[in-house]
Amino acid sequence: MLDDMDLERERGITIKSHAIQMDYTYEGEKYTLNLIDTPGHVDFSYEVSRSIAACEGALLVVDATQGVQAQTISNLYMAIEHDLEIIPVINKCDMVNAMPEEVEDEIIDLLGCKREEIIRASGRTGQGVDDILRAVVERIPHPEGDEDAPLQALIFDSVFNSFRGIIAYFKIVNGNIKSGDEVVFINTGKEYTADEIGVLKMEMSPRKELHCGDVGYIVSGIKTATEVKVGDTITHVKRACDKAISGFEEVKPMVFAGLYPIETEDFENLRASLEKLQLNDASLTFQPESSVALGFGFRCGFLGLLHMEIIQERLDREFNMDVITTVPNVSYLVYDKQGEVKEVHNPAGMPEVTLIDHIEEPYIKASIITTSNFIGPIMTLCLGKRGELIKQEYISGNRVELHYNMPLGEIVIDFYDKLKSISKGYASFDYHQDGFRPSKLVKLDILLNGEPVDALSTLTHIDNSVDFGRRMCEKLKELLPRQQFDIAIQAAIGAKIIARETVKQLRKDVTAKCYGGDVSRKRKLLEKQKKGKKRMKQIGNVEVPQKAFLAVLKLD
Repeated sequence: MLDDMDLERERGITIKSHAIQMDYTYEGEKYTLNLIDTPGHVDFSYEVSRSIAACEGALLVVDATQGVQAQTISNLYMAIEHDLEIIPVINKCDMVNAMPEEVEDEIIDLLGCKREEIIRASGRTGQGVDDILRAVVERIPHPEGDEDAPLQALIFDSVFNSFRGIIAYFKIVNGNIKSGDEVVFINTGKEYTADEIGVLKMEMSPRKELHCGDVGYIVSGIKTATEVKVGDTITHVKRACDKAISGFEEVKPMVFAGLYPIETEDFENLRASLEKLQLNDASLTFQPESSVALGFGFRCGFLGLLHMEIIQERLDREFNMDVITTVPNVSYLVYDKQGEVKEVHNPAGMPEVTLIDHIEEPYIKASIITTSNFIGPIMTLCLGKRGELIKQEYISGNRVELHYNMPLGEIVIDFYDKLKSISKGYASFDYHQDGFRPSKLVKLDILLNGEPVDALSTLTHIDNSVDFGRRMCEKLKELLPRQQFDIAIQAAIGAKIIARETVKQLRKDVTAKCYGGDVSRKRKLLEKQKKGKKRMKQIGNVEVPQKAFLAVLKLD
């Protein structure tokens, strides 16, 4: 019910966390439960961290057919760090291939809870749902806060509505708020009138006032996207609170890619669309940049590849924006010979090779959970991506957790897809950043007729560069449409060409009309054609289709 985005329904995943309030009667008393449904995928962990900062407890839902997965563990540790009360639940217990006993053992190993604390449930048959609601009331503490203190409310999400402006969702930590109050957002210092406040049911339902511990929304006619920051604190203008609520840290994007409008005049529309999207997804960051091949666009930071794909889809569906995406990469630290450090997100921004002392790339600590029969192929995959095995441990039965140190740049393109396909969907993967390390990296340029295409240039490890350059040239040869002249596709590191392919020209048969006669007549016509081709090559330019940019991502 809560996954209301088309994308969520098509893919069967949660992308946005959704807050909702429900009333529940327990032993004759009426309780109000404020619930948030969060995504589970590693790319949307920021949604989870925000929700955890606003909650008192969490339901740890584990699939009875799959067992504990890697992202479950990382989200669980996040909840434990915030001292949340955790209720373990096993879902899909009605399935034929469910293995509730084994999954219970895994949860007990992980949490150290008692077996009777784990609730068996099924969303399809409704088994155990009453037990879950009772456990929420019994085990999870109610929000602590002072009703009479000055208002302190934490903004944990916001949405853009084309009729009412920006609507912010908040949780009241202290004090209360009435409709019509004058309020101020502490971080931006902007003052507003609370035109409408209310709680989130299946739709928004207005209320006259909200009290300490309530979760609700505020409509105050805010028009500019930059005025609402997730994690900001709302307080009254007259009776302000002393300090803002500290909750969650600024998000650090992992993957960077350029987004360019297909039509150059759509640049401003793209900016407006990205600002509106950022309201709803605070983990998206962007700044303007320009490219020789693609014109004006934005350099965007994403939390991962799925996140990037979803943003692209949402731009298309919600704002009708068609964009070209460049090859995704990560940020590198470049040290020059004077000892200065520069952070580079884009291979086009690299200094000259002669000025660079060394480059450091970001590393991650990855944990992969899988069944023991897939260990071999997964280890081969990780070694191919320059991974170092730190340790492997058996969790329970035949399930293994592998810990790897890996360069983030290697997993950014297709690692997740490959992992899923070689493990038949059974391996789960989670990672967190682990600092920077020196690495032998080179900038690989792609030249078309001697002109570099900056959107296709990449930073790659020196050992993979020749192979990668050759594969890239072969792929582009298939994808570039033939022209009236030869197109030379070259891969180069600095001034050294490491691979070349040629897209042959289209030629009209000019000698068709010569029937017999002397060979010099044919020669004359061919020479004339050759001159024309040479002239065309000087004035002709090569259009790179969007397919070519995408194909580089899926080179295998």
